[in-house]
Amino acid sequence: SFTEINVNRSALREFDGLLLRKVFPKIFSSSLVQHELVGNYSQLFRIPGSEPDLEPYMLLAHIDVVPADEADGWDAPPFSAQELNGFIYGRGTIDNKQSVMGILQASEYLLERGYTPRRSFYIGLGHDEEVNGLYGAANIVKLLKSQGVKLQYVLDEGLAVLDGIINGLDGPAALIGISEKGQATVKLSVSSAPGHSSMLPRESSIGILASAVNRLEENLMPRLFGYGPERSTFEHLAHKVKIFICRVLERINNTNAFVRTTTAVTMFNSGVKINIIPSYAEVFVNFRIHSAQTLQEVLELVKSDERVKVELVNGFDPLPISSYDEQAFGFQIIKKMVQSMFPQLTVAPGKTSDAFLLNTDTCESLVIFGTDMVCAETEND
Repeated sequence: SFTEINVNRSALREFDGLLLRKVFPKIFSSSLVQHELVGNYSQLFRIPGSEPDLEPYMLLAHIDVVPADEADGWDAPPFSAQELNGFIYGRGTIDNKQSVMGILQASEYLLERGYTPRRSFYIGLGHDEEVNGLYGAANIVKLLKSQGVKLQYVLDEGLAVLDGIINGLDGPAALIGISEKGQATVKLSVSSAPGHSSMLPRESSIGILASAVNRLEENLMPRLFGYGPERSTFEHLAHKVKIFICRVLERINNTNAFVRTTTAVTMFNSGVKINIIPSYAEVFVNFRIHSAQTLQEVLELVKSDERVKVELVNGFDPLPISSYDEQAFGFQIIKKMVQSMFPQLTVAPGKTSDAFLLNTDTCESLVIFGTDMVCAETEND
């Protein structure tokens, strides 16, 4: 997927007709399974359970990937699925085809053996998640709401077993996501009189905007550690942490996101000719918003120089924090499954930075974890 309106439709059709329906015939032909296409390319399955009074859950994954170019340093062509030294190389092998294939393969396996679950469940495979899911996930939500469906929990891609990521943590830990950061894409722009490089102004549009960007990168968003779900993460991990202070986390790229809203300058556009002072410059900045902060609070902190125009391109507040106590069915069943497969691990709640489009009107609880263990979860329930 390139943009919300520019997706590879021919590849999506081939993935459906030439791959999924041939590799997983049972899930498409079983009289037990209800299947429909949503938004032309997203897949929605319902597998009814033997006890219809039990609230259903949903397994989510997405079909699309972000663009990739072999010139970016790939060891194998990014769409070749080439196997090297026991690993499959390809865009989407981690984000998020492993979930798509894991869910469908587990379901196919169980259907072939005549299995019927006690609790009904849904499978949602979005086709445009990488560009905000407006035609895939959003339409799945609308459909479920129109049918009066209320989900017990949703299992989506996200956190995993982490080893060596958190500084000072003794051994690996499994983090199960209970929320997601908010997100904002903000455009900063400067307009000024054009000029020539032989008679340059004191400050150019590029210079003014570069200073604004430098201020953003130099002045990090406020430290909010302890005001979101990360507090519970480290309470669960405390017995395994050799050294832990907030300043240690924020100095490391991998863990700075625990502490605050992150700021990433991603696109800078200006100029048309090497000897012309451009009249306009723009930059796009992506923020991943901490659970204790709002989108509006981030926008207020971005404003500084009156010559720099600040525009919100798109964004949303952090998601509500799902329950993870002993009565939280979704969290506890995933925790139990992880511990049965990796008994040496400590399991803790966490949060992710990925965008997600299932709202709280449809879903009681969001559980975010790698779904290559789905078969065990389906059999247990």
